[in-house]
Amino acid sequence: MNTSDFQVNNLPNPDKIYPRTYDDTICYLKNVISNPNIIVGDFTFYHDFNDPRNFEKQNVLYHYPVNNDKLIIGKFCSIAFGTKFIMNGANHTLSSLSTYTFPVFSEEWDNSLNVTEAWDNKGDIVIGNDVWIGFEAVIMPGVHIGDGAIIGTRALVTKDVPPYSIVGGVPAKVIRKRFEHSIIEDLLNLKWWDWSYEKIQANIAAIQSGDIDSLKKPKNIR
Repeated sequence: MNTSDFQVNNLPNPDKIYPRTYDDTICYLKNVISNPNIIVGDFTFYHDFNDPRNFEKQNVLYHYPVNNDKLIIGKFCSIAFGTKFIMNGANHTLSSLSTYTFPVFSEEWDNSLNVTEAWDNKGDIVIGNDVWIGFEAVIMPGVHIGDGAIIGTRALVTKDVPPYSIVGGVPAKVIRKRFEHSIIEDLLNLKWWDWSYEKIQANIAAIQSGDIDSLKKPKNIR
């Protein structure tokens, strides 16, 4: 489907930079990313009072190419101003007798040192679909956040977050689940974010109103 198809069929267009007319504080994030190690799904947006197009440099920190770690963000996520993703390059190794990053300064000390040995690699940061990350939250290396989770304002997320959980605090802890277990299971099975644009559009009323029964019997659109 190309851009003209969205216009003709009155469908939302995930290839826009700014989804709201005359509003340059919100952007569809995937369309302003150039780093191949940052992967963002359709319709995920970032809000910034200055310029959301600077997300890659100002919000994804210590992301050194030599480490090859990834930031993976799913579809339909809402990322608030000032959210920071701290990548592995921010770490200092704990297996050494010193936390000083000698390998980073190998030209000063020993050219045989491997720069990636200066930090502990905790893996990729992976954000699920339909995740809301609040104002100035900080996500630490290797954290996985499940579908439908909510990250509170200025939370420091150091551990994985289960799907459809609300977390907050420093360090972040689970406050409560958003829904009862059966509804969470239904949502994880439905994966509405993977539906076609037309199908989502036809079922927005059920999504917005919390009508899980209607969503389990969606309008007959593929």
